[in-house]
Amino acid sequence: MRIGIGSDHNAFDMKESLKEHIRGLGHEVTDYGCNDSCTEVDYPEVAFRVAGDIAEGKLDRGILVCGTGIGVAIAAGKVPGIRAALCHDTYSAERAQKSNNAQVLTMGAQIIGIELAKQIVKVYLESEFPGGRSARKVQQIIDKERQFLQAR
Repeated sequence: MRIGIGSDHNAFDMKESLKEHIRGLGHEVTDYGCNDSCTEVDYPEVAFRVAGDIAEGKLDRGILVCGTGIGVAIAAGKVPGIRAALCHDTYSAERAQKSNNAQVLTMGAQIIGIELAKQIVKVYLESEFPGGRSARKVQQIIDKERQFLQAR
C-alpha cells in the first residue's frame, strides 16, 4: 500500500520510527513532514496534505501523529471524503478499518509509546474493510457529507 505519514514537531521522533516500521511491513511510505523536532510546525497543514492526497487517490492510507492525536484527526477529517480515526489501542485500530473504512489513523506521541504505536499501525494496515453491515453505515456518513457540501 501507499502510505502517507506526517507529524508536528511534538511527534517527530514517533513519526520517524513509524516510517521505518511501515517500510519494514512492506509498504511504500511518503513523508509529509515535519523534518525535525526543533522547528515548530502547525499540524493542520500536514494533516490537510496527507488527507488531500488520499482523497485524490495518490495514497491508500495515512498515519498522522501529533501530541495527542486529536488535532490531526480533526484536521484530516475536514477534507471531504476522509474518515480519520484516533486510536490508542489495537482493537480500535482494527475497528477503524473494519467498521468505518477509515483512511487515516491518528495517534498521540505524548499519550502512547512507540512500541504500542507500532502494534497499532501494524493492526490498522493489516485490517481491511469487509463491507457488509458496516457498508450501509459508512455510506450514510458519505451521503450526509455530500448533502452538507451541496448545501453550501
